[in-house]
Parts: sequence; C-alpha cells; structure tokens
Amino acid sequence: MPIGQRAAALRLQVETALAGRVVAPLEYRDRSVVETVSAGIAEIDELTGGLPRGCLTEVFGMAGSGRTSLLLAALAARTREGEVCALVDGRDAFDPEAGVAAGVNLRQLLWVRCKNIEQALRATDLLIQGGGFGLIALDLSDVAAWVVRQVQLSVWFRFRRAVEGTATILFLMGQESNAKTCASLVLRMKGEAGAWRETARETLPETGAQPRLAVPQGCLLEGTKSWAEVVRSRMQTEDGWARGNRVMSIDARKIEGKQMDATGFVAKTAWNYLDGDEGGDKF
Repeated sequence: MPIGQRAAALRLQVETALAGRVVAPLEYRDRSVVETVSAGIAEIDELTGGLPRGCLTEVFGMAGSGRTSLLLAALAARTREGEVCALVDGRDAFDPEAGVAAGVNLRQLLWVRCKNIEQALRATDLLIQGGGFGLIALDLSDVAAWVVRQVQLSVWFRFRRAVEGTATILFLMGQESNAKTCASLVLRMKGEAGAWRETARETLPETGAQPRLAVPQGCLLEGTKSWAEVVRSRMQTEDGWARGNRVMSIDARKIEGKQMDATGFVAKTAWNYLDGDEGGDKF
C-alpha cells in the first residue's frame, strides 16, 4: 500500500477511535486567535479583550477581591444575550438574590449545588461533554486552597481540550491559580479596603434622649476598589501581539440603599499600566 494511503487509513483509524471525545484531533487550530465576548464590565473588556470562547479562563483572588462580582457580571451579560449558562457551585454558596440584583436571568441559568470538590469536578465534566452552554462557571472560591491544589493538572488540561472548538466559555474561580498554563486567560483580582461613610444622626424631640443613628449599622459602604491583573494571556491583539501582564484599577461607587451593587464598576481614574512594554510578551 502506498505511503499516502497508509497515512490516510491511519488518520481515519485515529479519528474514529477518538470520535465523541476529541473534536478534530488531527486538525491544526490556532489557539491564539479566538472569538471573545464581553465580560459584562467595560474595564475588564478593555484590559483583556473579553472572555474567549472555546477556552479556559481562570480568575483567582482572596475574598473581597471582586472575583464574584466579575462572575455575576459575566453571567448577566451572557444570559442577557439569551445564552444558557451553568454555574457549578463548589460549596453551595451562590446567592440567587445577588444574581438577580446583578442582572442574571435565572431562567437561563443551571445552578449545580455541590458539597465537595469531587462533585464539582464531575458535574463540570458532564456539562462540558453535554455541550450547548454559552458559559460554564466552576466556582471553587469557598473550597480550601489546599484541597484545590490536589487536583491534578491533567484535569484542567482535559477540560481545556474538551471546550476547544466549541462556543463555550469555561470560567474557573478560586483563591489561587491552579489551572496555570492550561488556561488561555488568567486574571488575578485584588481588593482594597472599602470606604465607609457614617450615617446621619436623627434629631430627636426634646425628650432628653441621646441622638440615635438613622441606620442601625451606623455606616454605609461608599465605595471599594479592585485591581485586575492579566497574569497570562494567549490571545492576540489586532496587531498580532499577545496581551502581556498589565494592571488596571477599577473603582466601584454604585450604591443602592444600604447595599452596594458590586457589579456596577465605574472607572474614576485612567488605567494605570504598570509594565513598560505596551505590547506585552508573546506566549
């Protein structure tokens, strides 16, 4: 049998064996050029270029860093466009009321409530294989960091390969970066102390009683600041350069009554790019 026919037969054999598990295993795919959609926050879109479809995006940071606000904004943006999304909640910590306040259409959201990381990983695997979701979010923020560290790198690699060639955004959240090179986009979030304003004191009638605060808590959250940093990006800009390490300051100042709508990020100052190379490094 000629070499060309043997190669074609071998190619057919490999594709048949991997059918249903790997999309087009022998076709070349340029992973740096991908379709992106809005993250729901203009500042994040400006920094990253948007969330890449068919890729794994990892967002990490400690509590109060703004990672959950970014997740809710992304879910709101996708469900607003009529896409069906899935949230794999690693420790059953999602607040539906907060989601509705952020603009998430719960009718377009599948909420998978898990009790441990094993359930969360298994559910994520099933959802990716099932397909049809615009965004699948795996929230491991409330899982102990040392537990997430024990997840083998091969798991994140398998997830990345499973979403390649699809329109699904795989969104991973945690306290630390664990997917590392398996992720096409890695964002580090960092929060600063919030600014609090003391509420006005009521003027009581001439009863001799001491004045009291108009709000029992005594303070209102006036604003908070978050930092978003691109740690890793395989996506290219329009001029062909990869987006390198950049830091952007985001100032959230939107208040509704006693609560702050954390997804209402409004830029109060110009971006502060801390690296000297505007184009960044290629990966």
